[in-house]
Amino acid sequence: MKQKSKFHYAWWILIALSIIVGVGKGAINNTSGLFLTSVTNDLGMGMGKLSLYFSVSAVVTMVFLPIGGKLMAKYDTRLVLSLGIILQAGAFALFGLMSSVWGWYVLAIPLAIGGVFITVIAGPVIINQWFKKSNGLALGVLSAVGGAVGAIAQPVAASLIDGLGWRSAYMIVGVAAIVIVVPIAMLLIKRSPQAHGVLPYGVEEVATGQENQAETSVEAGIDMATAKKSIALYALIVFFFFITSVASFSLHIPTYLVNQGFDIMFAGNVMGTYMIGILIGSLILGFLVDKLGSKYTAVLAMVSGIVAICLLLFANNSTAIITFAVALFGLISSSIGIIAPALASTIFGKKNYSEIYSTASLGLAISSIIALPAYGFVYDATGSYTTVLYAIIIMLLINIGCVFVAFNNKKKLVQQGFWTD
Repeated sequence: MKQKSKFHYAWWILIALSIIVGVGKGAINNTSGLFLTSVTNDLGMGMGKLSLYFSVSAVVTMVFLPIGGKLMAKYDTRLVLSLGIILQAGAFALFGLMSSVWGWYVLAIPLAIGGVFITVIAGPVIINQWFKKSNGLALGVLSAVGGAVGAIAQPVAASLIDGLGWRSAYMIVGVAAIVIVVPIAMLLIKRSPQAHGVLPYGVEEVATGQENQAETSVEAGIDMATAKKSIALYALIVFFFFITSVASFSLHIPTYLVNQGFDIMFAGNVMGTYMIGILIGSLILGFLVDKLGSKYTAVLAMVSGIVAICLLLFANNSTAIITFAVALFGLISSSIGIIAPALASTIFGKKNYSEIYSTASLGLAISSIIALPAYGFVYDATGSYTTVLYAIIIMLLINIGCVFVAFNNKKKLVQQGFWTD
């Protein structure tokens, strides 16, 4: 092992990973909606027809997630991330050459496959490898940086669309993402702490004494075969499904506010507060995961979401309360990137984490297909989001139940001897 240095290499990994995931989420995924109006106006295609490519992408994500987890565990992380961004950002750039909606449908396939590695698996898996201590803080920083990159990328992409047109904007954003991510992945990311000649950050503080014991303990947990048969894994899939479904309501918040009689400028300002809620919430949740553990932090986040929705339901005449409620709702969006992976790590350990986390993330992918259009259909049918808000409260309550079910099942699995080194 290399000699210890005051600045552990895990922090370089976190910096590099934050940029990589931030570009994939913030510069590619989060700016996608900005292009829709310009594309539909220019090519004369319906908004529904074009936005259907998001559903194609979600279906591909769902199918590819288990495969992606195995590939991430098997092959060099640097190559996997480089290939991932080339597929994701390359497909995004090629949108600029398309003239038929079928181009978006076809390119949604490589876009989603690359996105599985960059935006879904990479963060939790690599942080889990490198951080034995401050795991929650690292996830919080990763989520916060992603939000910050998104906040910067949105106006930049909008400016490119306005100044150069949507075709050039697609290509510039896509190529820039590849140029930024590939060198960072190849130069700074390492396959594992052991391959780099160090132990994960903080492992010495939990070790029993000898170095080889510490290394073994890092890989302790429940194997994939056992996890697949466990109630805990299915509870986690349900948790992923509902937390993503709840968070996706954020895209409907501007419409909800206009429906309540507020103007679009107020809605825009509130969504800015929502982004601040994600940034601050990411750091708070990361800190709490380390201090309280993933179980109680998850319950606290779900309760915060319930409070936020109740304020939108019963105190929606006050601009101050609405603004606070939407900022508080940002905690739910932060939970996807922090609490969900932390729960998977706490419940199943690190033994087959990559495969288990990617399998649990099926709930995320399924939700992406169902929730967004479902909210729209409910609004079309009823003329309001009241029913949706009540449904969200129910989903958050179910998630609290899923947390306790998963931890109780983990306790039984440990007692039965399924937790091994």
